[in-house]
Amino acid sequence: MILAQSPPAASLTPLVVIGVYLALLLFLGVFSTRFFRGTSNDYFVASRSIGPFMLLMSVFGTTMTAFALVGSTAKSFDLGIGVYGLMASWSGLVHAAVFFLIGIRLWAVGKRYGYITQIQYFRDRFESRALGYLLFPILVLLVMPYLLVGLLGAGSFITGVSRGMFPEAFAATNGSIPPWLTGLVICAVVLFYVFFGGVRSTAWANTFQTIVFMIMGVVAFIMISNALGGAKAASQAVLEHAPTRAAREGMIGKAQFLTYMFIPLSVGMFPHLFQHWLTARSAKSFRLTVIAHPICIMIVWLPCILIGIWAAAMVASGDLRAPSNSNAVLGLMVNRYVDSNLLTGLLGAGVLAAIMSSLDSQFVCIGSMFTNDIVIPLAGRDRFTDRQKLWLGRGFVIAVVAVTYTVSIYNPAHVFDLGVWCFTGFAALFPLVFAAIYWRRTTRAGAIACVVTTVVAWSLFFADAMIFTERGYLGQKDPGTDEYLVQGVMAVTFIVAASIIALVGVSLMTRPPSQATMDKFFDPRGD
Repeated sequence: MILAQSPPAASLTPLVVIGVYLALLLFLGVFSTRFFRGTSNDYFVASRSIGPFMLLMSVFGTTMTAFALVGSTAKSFDLGIGVYGLMASWSGLVHAAVFFLIGIRLWAVGKRYGYITQIQYFRDRFESRALGYLLFPILVLLVMPYLLVGLLGAGSFITGVSRGMFPEAFAATNGSIPPWLTGLVICAVVLFYVFFGGVRSTAWANTFQTIVFMIMGVVAFIMISNALGGAKAASQAVLEHAPTRAAREGMIGKAQFLTYMFIPLSVGMFPHLFQHWLTARSAKSFRLTVIAHPICIMIVWLPCILIGIWAAAMVASGDLRAPSNSNAVLGLMVNRYVDSNLLTGLLGAGVLAAIMSSLDSQFVCIGSMFTNDIVIPLAGRDRFTDRQKLWLGRGFVIAVVAVTYTVSIYNPAHVFDLGVWCFTGFAALFPLVFAAIYWRRTTRAGAIACVVTTVVAWSLFFADAMIFTERGYLGQKDPGTDEYLVQGVMAVTFIVAASIIALVGVSLMTRPPSQATMDKFFDPRGD
């Protein structure tokens, strides 16, 4: 039996520790600029000089967002242990396969022809400038919800951790730091080192932050487990007070579980991940990433999922106050069961590290795409100096961050669900990059049809899920899980199918690419 504990005093020590961590991160960002070569190529792809370990840390850190930490804990709190299978198991397998089949190929092509963004590759591969202009707003609009996931996750976590610290200043949030203030600080810190050092600073910061959040995640798990009487006692409490959270089946249907496998395909079309691939020093740099990435996923996801189901048991037993928003579960568990203000601060720094290690990559990527895919093609390659290109990228980053931050203040969407819709859009575009690499017969018209079909199908399902929530013309929200499903399966299944049909059908009906393009991208002496 787990005895109730009195909540710890509302000490400011955790915030001081987090503040010190942010200061260290700023220092690291400034230090990394000592290696910045002052060129746009170094700013956008670190002069393609990143080695195996730093590539692993930057790629893994980029893919582990609030979706993985805050979102997975919240979702397992709601649905149970099956959430691990939904994302962690599929991600471990699919991500590694995508890195091997897609990442190495794109790195080789990017190095050979000097690409900085994926849009540059698609423009040349499909002989179409129009495709680039079509893709740019779509990719940016899909990245922005990804940015929102980070800001919303950070805000929810700090709100949980800081409960009761400022009863007078922030009475409206039960004495907790409001999400808008957390988001503002996070944006400012990340923008600082991204602004000056670009991808090179991002790679350094991601390496540091990934190490921090992996270590702190394990520490959080051990501390919370000990406070609950050990993993066995905590799990027994789940069986007694929240048995549905421990059931492998029941809350999550088999068809839903199977079709979740499409979601991790999204990494193949993440523009920020493409940019990290291009920073690799050589193809051998990918070996460690392909092998170790699934292991890293297990280390991060498993503790978060278990903490989530333990939290459900603690709420059911009355030992933990029910959160107003399940996104705050991780922060509440740390606040309630980690009996050390110093460790609470360190764990908070670890969670913020995971969130910020994704935000910085996305910021740089958006600035890179705006400069290289919109401004330069429209104005001409020789219109701007190298220094002016740097400032164009930086300026657009600031604008996007400002818009994303403003939206985050008014958008309390569930972190996990928002992430799923974001990933659904990228996953539906995966057939485009796969066909571009492996199918010679893919045509410009087929590529455009694929993108347009994806946008239309995604928009229809998204509107059905988010606007017509009560009626649901195409699908329905499952009453047990509150998950939007179409005939029991994930909507991404139908969107990916529509994308493939459009790409293959239109490509077969239109003229093949030119021989020059075939020779350029399918040279037998190539990759």
